[in-house]
Amino acid sequence: MSDFEIGLWSFPALMLLIFLRMPIGLAMFVAGVVGLWFVTGSNNMAFSRLKNETYSTFSSYSLSIVPMFLLMGHFATLGGMSQALFRAAEGFLGHRRGGVAMAAVGACAGFGAICGSSLATAATMGRVALPELRRYGYDGGFSTATLAAGGTLGILIPPSVVLVIYAILTEQNIAKLFLAAFVPGLLAAIGYAVAIAIYVRLNPGSAGTRPPIPMRVRFRHLAAVWPVLVVFVAVVGGIYGGVFTPTEAAAVGAFGTGLIALVNGGLTGRTLVESFVATAQASAMIFFIILGAAIYNGFLARTQVPQELSTWVVGQGFAPLTVLLVVLLFYLVFGCLMDSLSMILLTIPIFFPVISALDFGMTPEQVAIWFGILVLVVVEVGLITPPVGMNLFVINAMSRETPILATYRAILYFVASDFVRIAVLVAFPAITLFLIS
Repeated sequence: MSDFEIGLWSFPALMLLIFLRMPIGLAMFVAGVVGLWFVTGSNNMAFSRLKNETYSTFSSYSLSIVPMFLLMGHFATLGGMSQALFRAAEGFLGHRRGGVAMAAVGACAGFGAICGSSLATAATMGRVALPELRRYGYDGGFSTATLAAGGTLGILIPPSVVLVIYAILTEQNIAKLFLAAFVPGLLAAIGYAVAIAIYVRLNPGSAGTRPPIPMRVRFRHLAAVWPVLVVFVAVVGGIYGGVFTPTEAAAVGAFGTGLIALVNGGLTGRTLVESFVATAQASAMIFFIILGAAIYNGFLARTQVPQELSTWVVGQGFAPLTVLLVVLLFYLVFGCLMDSLSMILLTIPIFFPVISALDFGMTPEQVAIWFGILVLVVVEVGLITPPVGMNLFVINAMSRETPILATYRAILYFVASDFVRIAVLVAFPAITLFLIS
């Protein structure tokens, strides 16, 4: 069997390990080490690769941004920023039809600007918004679907951990990727608000109403979100203004949110240790997935699978848009089964050379940024697509009295909104790229 054939057979073997419930990072690690042993016929080569890959992967300065953004999200929660965001949005929208659900989406967008994790945003805002949605008579399935969809904004609105990993894999500018993600993230929030408006009109009994609150109270709640704005401007504005590198900005953001949590009384000795431990655990999980992907992708590079695949696709003369749509469909399907980070680490080294070899009428950098945002959007849609969208189960676990089928029915409105957004972003790359032009 040739090296290329061994590389091809590694895909079904890897999928089998994942479906047998082996952790994804470990599955990629095993597939990579065993594949190297088959290709080289030597244990020494496989373990030598392990030593070198471990050092080269974790000596990357850019990876230090990951624990900083994760810690920033923990401190933001302790500082009560999620509650402040929801109260502010609810004050201006809550009295409208479906307004409390729209407020939850708006709060998710705001929290995503200081979090960077989809599941963390969904879980945090779920604890804040679910009681309010129940209080005002919102249907259980509609409530859980809204928060599951809103959670995806945590990774679309910059800063985003997954975009950092994509930038490292494809050697792109992190600041430009953050800037490119901003407009698609806002479009997602607007699209979800439209989906909510349509849902409550087609299902009038699914959402109750609440009386409007005085304007002075609304502005008092709005004023309470100033810490979020300060952190966002300091982090994102500092990056774009050239004041900080992305890694330095992440450290500044973590310090700022920690200081706010301390002032607000949420940061104590116990919660500080808990935040450090939770950040260390999440970082260790992410870093092990990165290591497993590095070993596996190193094995694939040795078998020439990405290069051969790129050459074959270009040689077939397929239309670039056709190839792109097939790749996005792949991400949509497998995004239902795997988390976004694992998908990016596993597939970008394979698909990125293929997309880069096609002519979309743009510069290589523009294609790389546009493709990265599209992949991120589609993978996140997978997190809310039945039957196995991960965000759906995270939120449903917080509302056990709600049947999962009720969540599935309501989430289809948000998925339809996402499909429209994907079509617009594919058809008009300028929407993604005009801020970095």
